[in-house]
Amino acid sequence: MGENSQNTNLASEYYVLSMLYRIGADAYLTLGNKKSVDIVVVKGGETLTIDVKGLKGTTNFPIDNVNKQDEKHYLIFVSFLNNIADPGCLPEVYIVPSQALALEHEEIGNQSLMYQNPKGNRRVVQLSRLRKTYKRYKDKWEYFVESPIVL
Repeated sequence: MGENSQNTNLASEYYVLSMLYRIGADAYLTLGNKKSVDIVVVKGGETLTIDVKGLKGTTNFPIDNVNKQDEKHYLIFVSFLNNIADPGCLPEVYIVPSQALALEHEEIGNQSLMYQNPKGNRRVVQLSRLRKTYKRYKDKWEYFVESPIVL
């Protein structure tokens, strides 16, 4: 796919959409380049929104454009690390309710998932912080299905 970050984001969005279809979710991709809602899921008559963040080759997910924090909005962090060109590589996926971004998490020393640099002009979610909260957010696809997932 080359070094184009847009390709990483598109691959991440389509990966998430594919997973949602696999678990039986009623999901729709939104169109546009600069948007904060990438996927819409209809669950039990409610509309849930998803912002997908894709990553390869670095360890920080930029979230400068994340403004929506409500109980029906989720961020899905998809990390391919350096293996995005390998079709056999499964990404790490963390599904975080938007309201949880600013909460303190005991797994990471009562810090929030969101990190803001000292200048205050850049916000990111570090992959290392997500990995420490894996039990809470890793592969939590059940947010989007009507009935429990049976594996």
